[in-house]
Amino acid sequence: MVSHIAATKKTRFSPLFGVLLAITVLYLAREIFVPLALALLFGFLLSPLVKHLERWHVRRSLAVGMVIVFSLSGLGLVGWVVSNQLVDVFNQIPAYKDNIRDKVVALSGGHNTGLDKVKNSVQELGKELSAPTPEPPRGQSKGLPAQSRPTPIPVEVIEPPATMLQAARAIIGPLIVPLATALVVIVFTAFMLLHQADLRNRLIRLTAPEELNVMTQALDDATERVSKFLLTQFVVNTTYGLLIALGLYIIGLPNALLWGVLAGLLRFIPYLGPITGGSLPLILALAVFPGWKQPLLVFALFTMIEIATFNIIEPWAYGARTGISPLAILVAAVFWTTLWGPVGLLLSTPLTVCVVVLGRYVPQLEFLFVLLGDEPVMPPAAQFYQRLLAMDHREARTVAVDFLKSNGATELYDGVILPALAMAEEDRHKGALEPGREEFIVQSINEFILEVPQLVEDFAAETGKERVPPHPEKPHSIVCLAAADQADEIAAAMLGQLLEASGHTVTCLPVAESRSEGIDHLPGKLDRPIDIVMISALPPFALLSAHTVSKRAHVQYPKAEIIIGLWQFSSDVKKASERLDKIFPDPVVATLSAAIECVEAGCAASDSKPPLPVAV
Repeated sequence: MVSHIAATKKTRFSPLFGVLLAITVLYLAREIFVPLALALLFGFLLSPLVKHLERWHVRRSLAVGMVIVFSLSGLGLVGWVVSNQLVDVFNQIPAYKDNIRDKVVALSGGHNTGLDKVKNSVQELGKELSAPTPEPPRGQSKGLPAQSRPTPIPVEVIEPPATMLQAARAIIGPLIVPLATALVVIVFTAFMLLHQADLRNRLIRLTAPEELNVMTQALDDATERVSKFLLTQFVVNTTYGLLIALGLYIIGLPNALLWGVLAGLLRFIPYLGPITGGSLPLILALAVFPGWKQPLLVFALFTMIEIATFNIIEPWAYGARTGISPLAILVAAVFWTTLWGPVGLLLSTPLTVCVVVLGRYVPQLEFLFVLLGDEPVMPPAAQFYQRLLAMDHREARTVAVDFLKSNGATELYDGVILPALAMAEEDRHKGALEPGREEFIVQSINEFILEVPQLVEDFAAETGKERVPPHPEKPHSIVCLAAADQADEIAAAMLGQLLEASGHTVTCLPVAESRSEGIDHLPGKLDRPIDIVMISALPPFALLSAHTVSKRAHVQYPKAEIIIGLWQFSSDVKKASERLDKIFPDPVVATLSAAIECVEAGCAASDSKPPLPVAV
């Protein structure tokens, strides 16, 4: 027992320990992992281009060389343009001093304001306090005549002119580390592109040689998500920068190409990038132009293009999601920036995509997928039941209505309401459900079921679909009978509502104090002979209850066909049907949709046991 507990604790804490160890290694060895991560990023970005060249029968080594040379040439051209225009901007700054001064005065409210008076008073007081004490007249100090005081000799320090080596060191010194990092990234990228297949095989052999299927899916998923995301982001941001440059050129802002390139590059940085990319040209517009028209046009240009890109272009262009929730993107940006600095901010989204994919396929790291992924971690049925447990009728109704909009009433009952009822029944039989909450759950579900037909009609009217009244070839007289308690009664009411919508005559009987009493009094409640008796039973005691009620129904109504609904039955429905078949040859279904199909197909009228129409 003790060993089992220790093993359980070890299993629970080992993933967390592994994550903490990985974070520590990533931080301490960041000089190695940062170039490696950058190379991995460029590898994902350039890999599709290499594959396209290979499809044109170009050798892989030549394709890799062509792609890298082309990429470096493009980066060099962009760097040359940006550096030249930056020098031009710095050279023109002195010419904008008057405009800057006028803008500052205008923003502060003009001259001689109350703030200016206070500022001037403080400055005058500071000058008086810092004024030096007047010295006595020359010649009276220390009793010496003025002619006897020595005249101070000015001292000037002249540094020797810098040698050629010192000048080169001053220029190249700060660039050594970035250039070395860039060289390492280029070498890593080329190596990854050249030996991609070998690296993939080694990674699979190292991580999970027995799980080839899982690891293949994980690598394919990660490669597809990251490559598609990076390539699409590159195209979108390039288009974004070109539109910004064109708009600024039309407005008349100097060096429009520079600001367009910077806006496109900075947009690779989450959140802060677009704000920074729009602030720089806006500040320059305030300095360049004497009025406010052009700065306002610059602000409007960035606002409109950013809104259109974020809300229209990106959702359409990206198509498949990256798999990261919006909050996780923000947390990842802070985490990777803290870990690796500005480079971590640039790499935060692609690296987090890889982490989420890893959590999807590795059971020990599933918590990363739950925390960072954008897929719902709770199915709609669990969300619906959880909100009912919290006695939040409004939010529970919202979950059900949202599901109904994209599905139908049958799917809603089978996929949300019935599973929630099954969970409530399980908690009730365990004694974990308080009477007050149980009453609230039953009342809320009953109220919502009454709303469903009207909601279905409203949604059909919104989409322009006219509801055609059903005309079944042979309408049946059906009785929906609950097997034991209120949950069975609610399930019977849902089934009856769906059968009535299909054109049948349905009577749903409430749960009586005695199950036999409810069956014995059926003739007095109906105006026509009974064709079908639907028995509704929910777990955990569905099989026992259904067996008891079906036995009584066969005795009382030998001519009526019996269909047993073991809703949300956790065991094998076919085995349950075989157990019931030893006594009665009744069809057994596990979902409402299967029950409707059974009625429509006339399986209840068959002499032999039909195949089970069970929809899982």
